[in-house]
Amino acid sequence: MSKVQGSGTRKWRLPLTFPLIQPSPFERGQRRVRLIVKSLLLLILTGLILGGFLSAGIYAYLKPQLPSPDALRDVRLQVPLRIYSSDGLLMAEFGEKRRTPVALSEVPKTLIDAFLAAEDDGFNDHVGIDPTGLIRAAFELVSTGSIQSGGSTITMQVARNYFLSREQTFTRKFKEILLALEIEQTLSKDEILELYLNKIYLGKRAYGVHAAAAIYYDKTLEELDLAQSAMIAGLPKAPSKYNPVNNPERALIRRNWILDRMLTLGLIEQAQRDQAHSQPMTASVYQQQVQFEAPWVAEEARVQLEDILGESIYTQGFQVHLTVNSERQAAAQRAVLDGLMEYDRRHGWRGPEAQLDGDPAQWLAHLQSLRPDIGGLVPVVVHTLTDTHVEVLTRDNQRLTLGMDALKWAKPRLRNRDALGSEPTDPRFLAVGDLVRVTPGAQPLLAQLPDAQAAFVALKPDTGAIEALIGGFDFTESKFNRALLANRQVGSGIKPFIYTAALQAGYTPASIINDAPIVFKSGELQSAWRPQNSGGKFYGPTRLREALYRSRNLVSVRLLREMGIDATVERLAALGLPTEKFPRNLSLALGSGSLSALEMASRYASFANGGYRVEPWLIDRVVDSRNAVVLRTRPAIACPDLCPEAPIDPVQAARLEPQPEVRLLSEALDIRWAPRVIGESEAFLINSMMRDVVARGTGRRALELKRTDLAGKTGTTNDQVDAWFNGFHRDQVASAWVGLDQPDTLGRREYGGAAALPIWIDYMRVALADAPMVELTPPASVVKLKIDARTGREVSIRAEGIFEWFAKDRTAAAGAASAGDNTTASNETQGPKPKNSQAAPSAADAAKLF
Repeated sequence: MSKVQGSGTRKWRLPLTFPLIQPSPFERGQRRVRLIVKSLLLLILTGLILGGFLSAGIYAYLKPQLPSPDALRDVRLQVPLRIYSSDGLLMAEFGEKRRTPVALSEVPKTLIDAFLAAEDDGFNDHVGIDPTGLIRAAFELVSTGSIQSGGSTITMQVARNYFLSREQTFTRKFKEILLALEIEQTLSKDEILELYLNKIYLGKRAYGVHAAAAIYYDKTLEELDLAQSAMIAGLPKAPSKYNPVNNPERALIRRNWILDRMLTLGLIEQAQRDQAHSQPMTASVYQQQVQFEAPWVAEEARVQLEDILGESIYTQGFQVHLTVNSERQAAAQRAVLDGLMEYDRRHGWRGPEAQLDGDPAQWLAHLQSLRPDIGGLVPVVVHTLTDTHVEVLTRDNQRLTLGMDALKWAKPRLRNRDALGSEPTDPRFLAVGDLVRVTPGAQPLLAQLPDAQAAFVALKPDTGAIEALIGGFDFTESKFNRALLANRQVGSGIKPFIYTAALQAGYTPASIINDAPIVFKSGELQSAWRPQNSGGKFYGPTRLREALYRSRNLVSVRLLREMGIDATVERLAALGLPTEKFPRNLSLALGSGSLSALEMASRYASFANGGYRVEPWLIDRVVDSRNAVVLRTRPAIACPDLCPEAPIDPVQAARLEPQPEVRLLSEALDIRWAPRVIGESEAFLINSMMRDVVARGTGRRALELKRTDLAGKTGTTNDQVDAWFNGFHRDQVASAWVGLDQPDTLGRREYGGAAALPIWIDYMRVALADAPMVELTPPASVVKLKIDARTGREVSIRAEGIFEWFAKDRTAAAGAASAGDNTTASNETQGPKPKNSQAAPSAADAAKLF
């Protein structure tokens, strides 16, 4: 080694003894590669170390924010509210999300395989995430700005769908990955797949595979073929983009790609793939499979349930079981439609709904824009007219022929409902292009939408359970529920209550009241009030039984005046009538008070069940998605043979509350007995008197049912504005009302027995088809005596007379009274003295009465 001179220190250096050797270009390249590899390995190692610390930090930060996967074992899917009849038929569904959860064992293997091929073919092997898929998705995101192939496993989708939002952030993605890993540690693969198939959104409000099969194909899961299964499996990727209804071309491409994937994965054979490939797209949008429609009932049940449980009813999967019987509801619907159309035909043809311009193609387009039917009546356009028939065009581009038998009812309405022209002799009262209606069926009739409306309620007399309820002609045209909300004057329908009050006050069916003219004067009235019978005639002294079945107005007015208004109203309140809505004057005797059809039916139930007060109810029980009962109605039950007698004092009875209790309970409920509000003997007597209404009075049209166990009362208000029939059998009570929404006359002779009774008859024909005849059995508290039909007094058994029933403590001698023949208001009949009197109704009430 040599020293470096010229310095105070020694420095050593390698002597340049050997010549410097320069590396070749190849060697320099090798060195450069080794340096790059070493650098990359160092960076990767450093990244892994730092990534581990970073991942641990992210996990530590996000872990407290993550829900527990254990919650998935107790998950409650958003399932719509479903309403069922008492015999288990689906009536309606309410809720934004249509879903029916199913067990994995109920899902066909073909459908499962299609989903795995489309979404996650490694589902059964991975631990919740697919690193390859994530890397591929990340590369696509960096290189193209979007993810083309997807990177989420089915487990990750379950984590996102049940716990996370769909926001596109890295934080949400990290949460999704961590949750997926934890879910795989908590649940089995089958449990994860079942949650996925029930939760996934598949377009058109369909959540889960069961709903998708019903909505797109109107099928159950078991009925799906391979092509349909592949189509449904293609929807999760983009339910709008690949929707077979909105984008059938894209959906077809997606479906066929899934079929190819299934073939590649060995899930199907080549022949299966080829056959499914060749199938056309057949998807459509099908409505929920409602097994029978009862919109008035379903809507009322929905409103009641929302009042009790709140808006959560639309997502909690509640199943509501009603008291309504599907067969009887259908019979009521048919009876109302037929009754209104029959009424409408009696009052003439009002003309076409519209006159359409253009050609048949334009007519067809217009027909297809309309509802298929309203109240069962189908819109058509007059296409061809001849001397003997008319051809009409349907929305299906079919031709129907209507002969003169289908047209002859159409007498033109001239000035009003009672002014009609002549029966048509040829079809030329119609014109080509007329939009008209026809009835459905093989032999259609010309028809028109009725301008009258109706309401109908039927219920069980012993419990008040509603079995049928119709609120009008067509729910979609008018959702106003007339059965519940239309309070209309009841006319003579009030008389059985007045007569019941009379029996309670000491009168008998043989008591005599003078059916004679009566005049009331009042300072409020510009002229005197002269109530009349419907025919304008007077019949003199009349027994109460005859006065009821012949519906004599003057007898009712005199009877109410004798009993006293306040005392009578008190007794009516005890029967459950809402007397706060009634006038406190003599017009009450003729039905100036207003009630709904539901109120009438429920109050008439007391006549049918032997004198007990029950209240109407609709919701029997509500069960949750696990079939646990969360709500049950406990009605008060009429039980004359078993339950203890309740007081019948009118003041005490009026305070009783037999309203059905609705409880949020699942345990068994004890029985509640309905209070008795009509004594045993009075209940028998009024029932007997009302049977005569059908046997020989204003309701005798019901004799066509060929039964002797029917009872009821017609009701008609002044100028035939409202027409009623309220009647009953021992096991069924029903009220029918017909009228116009804007009160006006229904037309001449449209009394309760003509307009409303046919509806009641048609319903009872079905409801009582298998019901045995029920004879009216007299209780021990009544006795049958022979009386003089003119005086109502008892006569000897050998004398000429008729038989009548009496309460044992009220003999014919005590109950009968003689009547004078004076026609002025000052001449009163003999009998119980009035506690108070009010000479005349108000001017408003008097104007509405006979």
